[in-house]
Amino acid sequence: MDVVKAVEELKRKVGALVERRIAEFIDLGRKGNEEWFSELCFCILTANSSAELGMKIQREVGRGFLTLSEEDLRNKLKLLGHRFYNTRAKYIVEARKFEKIKDVLTAMEPFDARDWLVKNVRGVGYKEASHFLRNVGYLDFAILDRHILRILSDYKLIEMPRSLSRKRYLEIEEIFRELAKKVELKPGELDLYLWYMRTGRVLK
Repeated sequence: MDVVKAVEELKRKVGALVERRIAEFIDLGRKGNEEWFSELCFCILTANSSAELGMKIQREVGRGFLTLSEEDLRNKLKLLGHRFYNTRAKYIVEARKFEKIKDVLTAMEPFDARDWLVKNVRGVGYKEASHFLRNVGYLDFAILDRHILRILSDYKLIEMPRSLSRKRYLEIEEIFRELAKKVELKPGELDLYLWYMRTGRVLK
């Protein structure tokens, strides 16, 4: 089965679930700076970790992303099982200078906003920036994590990259965008279907 047929089959199987998740992202996008900052912290936490652990920490820490001392946040991340508790606590505390993150980003064009995140927020690369923006309702980005890259490689759409420079990320994103057009989805929607294909789950 080619990837287009596989996605069309998944639309019938989990389309309603994906649509609910997308509606949640759009709803989050309507919320304020504090909710956006929390989601940015979630995306910082998922780098080299998992969405499940990031979601657990996000629930447990809550407003602590903005209020805990770096030491207390570090201890909380360690207690909750994050492998990189030192660096992630440091990145989150440093990111507080952008606590009005929604105000900052909504003044920019979406692709400029992504570049700004990569340049200005430590711990955020193109994957994390794309993940964050998708989760607050921007659906035009590809989130090229290992699951998505493996699927694209398995279907012979790309060669599995050893690393992702900005140039290579954007090249693969364009391939991803073309695939999204073929299946009549936005990249942020297609990501959820492919993630389900790999993991059997629709998370965020």
